[in-house]
Amino acid sequence: MTTTMLYPCVNACRNYLLLDGLWQMQFDPKNCGMEEHWENGLPDSFSIPVPSSFADLFTEKEKRDYCGDFWYETKFWLDDDQTKDVLLRFGSITHRADVYINGVKAGSHEGGFTPFVLNITDLVKYGERNRISIRVNNELNETSIPCGTVKTLSDGRKIAAPYFDFFNYSGIQRSVHLVRVPKESILDYDTVITLNNDDADISYRVKTNGEHEVIAYLFDRKGNKVSECTGKEGILHVQNARLWSTEDPYLYSIVFRIVNDDQEIDKYPAKLGIRTFEIKDGRFLLNNKEIYLKGYGKHEDFEVIGRTFNYSVAKRDFELMKWSNANCFRTSHYPYAEEWYQMADEEGILIIDEVPAVGMMRSLMNFADAKDTHFFTAPTVPELQKNHKAALEEMITRDKNHPSVIAFSIYNEPETYYQEAYDYFKPLFDYARELDPQKRPLTGAVELHSNPNTCLCYKLCDFVSLNRYYGWYLLGGSELNEAEKAFRKEMEGWKQILDGRPLIFTEFGGDTYASEHKLPSVMWSQEYQNEYYEMYFRVMDDFDFIKGELVWNFADFQTTEGIMRVNGNKKGIFTRNRQPKDAAFLLKSRWNHK
Repeated sequence: MTTTMLYPCVNACRNYLLLDGLWQMQFDPKNCGMEEHWENGLPDSFSIPVPSSFADLFTEKEKRDYCGDFWYETKFWLDDDQTKDVLLRFGSITHRADVYINGVKAGSHEGGFTPFVLNITDLVKYGERNRISIRVNNELNETSIPCGTVKTLSDGRKIAAPYFDFFNYSGIQRSVHLVRVPKESILDYDTVITLNNDDADISYRVKTNGEHEVIAYLFDRKGNKVSECTGKEGILHVQNARLWSTEDPYLYSIVFRIVNDDQEIDKYPAKLGIRTFEIKDGRFLLNNKEIYLKGYGKHEDFEVIGRTFNYSVAKRDFELMKWSNANCFRTSHYPYAEEWYQMADEEGILIIDEVPAVGMMRSLMNFADAKDTHFFTAPTVPELQKNHKAALEEMITRDKNHPSVIAFSIYNEPETYYQEAYDYFKPLFDYARELDPQKRPLTGAVELHSNPNTCLCYKLCDFVSLNRYYGWYLLGGSELNEAEKAFRKEMEGWKQILDGRPLIFTEFGGDTYASEHKLPSVMWSQEYQNEYYEMYFRVMDDFDFIKGELVWNFADFQTTEGIMRVNGNKKGIFTRNRQPKDAAFLLKSRWNHK
């Protein structure tokens, strides 16, 4: 495994071959692939697009719901140039992977939502075709991030039993790059912005694997050089800086070069937005100006393609977010494909970036019966915490330089109401603060039973994030007035203990069918969805410590089938194919002046 996670680029020093396309695939339900040496060639394989979430491509239920080992294979041709290192970069493989090059193991990775890079320089054959073979496993357990388990049916077939409410899409779900970089190369960089009246200072650090000099440059959008500094650490001073904001997401270009006298050894360019984000006096400040967060919890989810990134779908989503006057979304419940962040930088949409720490509660519907499963007392917790820490490190390392990323979320809806939970999360919050050079605010989203009287982990957060369903899972329908009273009572409780922390809502919503209209309203109708949101907004507007509202969800999304979900979760403001429900117009009107 290499220490670089930089997004691939092409210039005089670096290049890449995109390996996306049709690969070969084979399921391995009997776990015979290793014994039969499938790393040397797949038997009876079939073609599969890479990247893809394979489940929704098939017509057979057994393939759609497949759980266990499965294999991929492709081949690539490599020229005779041996002057550069050869890296194999996977955007993500869900959830764990063993990678072989020409039958020899190159490395492994656990975690299905962040990139990993293997240096395969010593394993490739130059001037020949090379084989990539990958054994993938998509099983869930109580040490994996996210958490779940596996059920074995009477015929021996395994199915996933997630502790979370979204479909366990898996496979090689993001792009694969064969990257060529110089032997001495740039591995990583980070930046920190300081504003001084109209000027800005960009403190930078560059990590390389050599000793030669580094020069940093900053260019404006027209290509004019704005600033220059020599050294692996330094400050780029910018006069009359044009700040990145939701209204004006202006991006500069930062370029790092490794040089030896007049010889350029390596070069890495990236986009950079000059902005600050902080919490002060209970308010969110973007460039020292208060901003109210308004938008959505999302999922990477669309018909047929599942969780696979698609530029057209993403563009539609950003257009809908801007149409509805939103300025923020949470990457619930995992880091999204890197292209989402690149587009958010360009579009001026803020991101709360969430690690895939979801399912830390054995009962998926625990919010309804309040059973304490004592998740953090299990013997699996040390291994889980190790994987959680690794996922945090990979997310922050990957996303730390995006101006759109304003906060990191460390968990979603775990049990937070006993000391073992606090002891589990405390070192993870400490580690996240250590990792992030910009020291972004940290949070974690909690469900209804983590309330002012029970929650211990809110004390770890810089701002509190609540997932609340008064009027849906609790006191729904004709009891909506009672739901409002209960909601207000809880807010009075938070008011007493926040101690200067802002509070936002990271989830609130109700399932709604786009075709369902009822007068008077009933649950699942569009009229009820509007009444539900109107009740929430009345309460939110009466408490000045509430500084953000991210509704659940941006769009309808797929889940594991069951009696609680009719072909997925229908809490979307938009349908799964991105058409508005009535509530979209309610939000658009509210957020126009919020």
